[in-house]
Amino acid sequence: MLKTDVCILGAGPGGATAALHLANKGISSLLVDKAVFPRDKVCGDALSGKVVNELRRISPDLPQLFSQEQEALPSWGIHFISPGGEKLSVPFKYNYQKAQDAPAGYISKRLHFDNFLIEQVKQRSEVRLLEGVEVAAFERLPEGGFALLGKDSQSLIQTKLLLVANGAQSAFSRHVANLQQEPEHYCAGLRAYYKGVEGLDGDNFIELHFFKDFLPGYFWIFPLPNGHANVGVGMLSSAVSKKKVNLKKEMLRMIESHPALQQRFRNAELLGGIKGYGLPLGSKKRRISGDNYMLLGDAGALIDPFTGEGVSNAMISGRWAAEQVFQCLQAQDFSTAFMQGYDKAVYNRLWKELKLSRQMQRLLNYPWLFDKVASKASKNTVLAETISCMFNDLDLRERLKQPSFYLKLLFN
Repeated sequence: MLKTDVCILGAGPGGATAALHLANKGISSLLVDKAVFPRDKVCGDALSGKVVNELRRISPDLPQLFSQEQEALPSWGIHFISPGGEKLSVPFKYNYQKAQDAPAGYISKRLHFDNFLIEQVKQRSEVRLLEGVEVAAFERLPEGGFALLGKDSQSLIQTKLLLVANGAQSAFSRHVANLQQEPEHYCAGLRAYYKGVEGLDGDNFIELHFFKDFLPGYFWIFPLPNGHANVGVGMLSSAVSKKKVNLKKEMLRMIESHPALQQRFRNAELLGGIKGYGLPLGSKKRRISGDNYMLLGDAGALIDPFTGEGVSNAMISGRWAAEQVFQCLQAQDFSTAFMQGYDKAVYNRLWKELKLSRQMQRLLNYPWLFDKVASKASKNTVLAETISCMFNDLDLRERLKQPSFYLKLLFN
């Protein structure tokens, strides 16, 4: 049985980032995961510019180090294909120059990205990494903190502070922190790998297709190294239940018969199976800490409601969790009231963005408006540049909430 001041449960991007930031502060931690790395994680595999920024915050040389990975494909933007078939291309940086600009984003299988972070962890003497250790239950200790129990109910670890970063299905989040799964704030997704998909973008733009007969869901194609592609679908759980949608059937139907996909997949080969996963969306503010614990990433329901991106927000929460650990150890205060500093820091950074993404998600209820925006932007370079900048400028993105933005589009 191990005793520690700081235990991090889950060694994905949120947990690994927290461990690395703690190491930078000279704070030791115990990082525990039930898997042995490298391990697969069902995900869209897209890594935004926010991920690159968080890598840089861990260490200035990490983005460059990651760019040298053979399994990391640089990506320069997103194609949004509207319900009417209009294509809105949004580069991560307007007028980018591939020869001289560093990529703002990447596409890399989580198998490789998560292992890249774990390799950084393994170089830090401040972090003790335990792989292949499954935690089955939790008990509060009389003196404060938690005991982490194995399947035989024996105490494996005792800790003053527990950073919970073990994903969307976290038993701690559900049973201890009491974060309930709400269909209106939860997305069901499927992911598959294909090779031989035709028509992938030369600059590795990721594709988000919003087909009329699949709204309010979306279909994606993300190019990967070696001519492979991550292909998948996502839809709010409430819509899946209401419409009685079989996501797997719908995904295969679109690939086999939709005019925009049929030709592109005619020679494509499915690699392995089609896997499902759940995404707890950050479209609602929740309490993400309590006495002696913090919830990070998917375990804290911090996934972007519009794009489904979770990696960057997990890393951001990991960074702020490390800062809160520092404050707690300094003050020797692990109470719910003191831990609120973590909630405040995370939501100060993310809430405005999450709230705007929720508004963009609701635009899917007005497909004709989506078509109009895409059509206008494809012909108007000023509007296209504005929308591109919106992805990096939250104040500009606020305009998407204003009726005047759409009135000008409709009547100009």
